[in-house]
Amino acid sequence: MVLMATTSCRGKAEPPPGPFADNFDRPVDRPDRPYLGDDWRDTGGNYTVNAGRLVARNAYNHPLWLRKKLPRDATIDFDVESHSDAGDVKVELYGDGESFDPDRGGYVSSGYVLIFGGWHNSLSVICRNNEHDEGRKSSRADQRVQPGRRYHFTVKRTTDGTIDWRIDGQPFLAWTDPQPLAGRGHEYFAFNDWEAEVLFDDLSITPLAP
Repeated sequence: MVLMATTSCRGKAEPPPGPFADNFDRPVDRPDRPYLGDDWRDTGGNYTVNAGRLVARNAYNHPLWLRKKLPRDATIDFDVESHSDAGDVKVELYGDGESFDPDRGGYVSSGYVLIFGGWHNSLSVICRNNEHDEGRKSSRADQRVQPGRRYHFTVKRTTDGTIDWRIDGQPFLAWTDPQPLAGRGHEYFAFNDWEAEVLFDDLSITPLAP
């Protein structure tokens, strides 16, 4: 698919989303709350930056949304490390950039949710909106998160709606959405968390060639 520029109310063409990268190297000017940066929208979770990595813990499904839009088809790379036996590494793709769980109840995402070692490190899933029941589109239970191990995630969304998820270069989960989430309300990426302490680093987002 060719990424088409849109026209604003002033008649200027808005360029399609381009590459983005964040290595979370920040000046520590506030030891109590290191600077997340203007590119991120914290919806009320517990996110800090420490020693050049994003740290999430006890966020209870309050995502940290990237304010910049995702390309319609993109490759998303990042490193991640869980410091909990619960595993529970979670990210969201193609959401609305602002939604969160207000009451620790049943959470329905506005996009896709990828979870590695969820439900007490028992299940990994690709979900469309709902993390439970019919929302789970692809899953496996044969690989647990090893606390303290650094993993590299590569997640690619292609023109036919396929989400291809690889860990350390190896195929992990994949699913093709017959009605891909795209356009208004489905343009943003987020790191998310429940209770586990999880560290993220070296995020890069690259548009796929048309």
